[in-house]
Amino acid sequence: MTSVQAPLEKADAFGPLKRFVSRRASWIPVFAALALLILIFIAGQAYFGNFLTPRVISALLLDNAYLFILAVGMTFVILTGGIDLSVGAVMAFTGMFGASLLRDGVPSGIVVPVMLLLGAAFGLAIGVLVQYFDVQPFIASLAAMFAARGLAFMVSLDSIKVETPEILWLQSTRIQGAPGSFYITPTGIIALLVVLVAALVLAYTRFGRTIYAIGGNEQSARLMGLPVVRSKLLAYVVSGVCAGLAGVVFTAYTGASYPLNGMGTELDTIAAVVIGGTLLLGGSGFVVGSMIGVFVYGTIKTAISFMGADQSWTRISVGLLLLLFVVVQRIIVARSDRR
Repeated sequence: MTSVQAPLEKADAFGPLKRFVSRRASWIPVFAALALLILIFIAGQAYFGNFLTPRVISALLLDNAYLFILAVGMTFVILTGGIDLSVGAVMAFTGMFGASLLRDGVPSGIVVPVMLLLGAAFGLAIGVLVQYFDVQPFIASLAAMFAARGLAFMVSLDSIKVETPEILWLQSTRIQGAPGSFYITPTGIIALLVVLVAALVLAYTRFGRTIYAIGGNEQSARLMGLPVVRSKLLAYVVSGVCAGLAGVVFTAYTGASYPLNGMGTELDTIAAVVIGGTLLLGGSGFVVGSMIGVFVYGTIKTAISFMGADQSWTRISVGLLLLLFVVVQRIIVARSDRR
């Protein structure tokens, strides 16, 4: 009798853990991304000796603030089962248009809202094509990408330097304690606030719950009486607004705008969101995970810079990680379907 009870007791000991994993399966990729980030930090510190310094950690947020913002908007879209390939081009166009207005003397208090509205207009256009004309999100956002990039070149073929103090202040100002300690810039604060607001919206609002429901099963969401059409449109509008805001932040970061800014950024954004645990099929994922995914991307890029290697290795590394996390997602989805 005792020999039979021992295995049962052992199984019961792991029962709570198994129940937690089954109920929180959507968090597994997020924890995996967090574990990967910690592993990269440890390996970088062991190899370089000066990797985990306040300057390097602060620069991760400073250099990738625009990518955090883009990843937030992309998370909303991918959660619905869609995709937005236009974010990099929209960021470039809004940056070029805003820089041209600033050059002509238009106040920044007018320019920034205009940039956000332009981003929202692109997002709304994609949403309308997807929802009302039954165009695949890939095609609709690809068309918007070409349109935005073309408009960026129409504004100017050359770089436009930004000298407006209010815009440059967003990047040049460093909020720091003791010398040599961690610091943050207004662009970093904006990025963190966008992440926080988006996380709260997805977790605690009807709009957020509808986004998850659409990605899980759009037909079921309609039968439940949820505002599917409005929510899908808003998801793309959120992505567009984030692209416009990223245009502001990136313009402040570089001090200028160029039509070729953001080339390939949409792929970096999608990779960061997927590495952070958001399912490409939709219905599962978290903004916090996307933030971790951006940190993973930025840390890999920094480590390769420390090594003095070509930045093409960043693409290779992120591509391999993306493949790995997509495979992990497929395994999780398959297990969920079996259950």
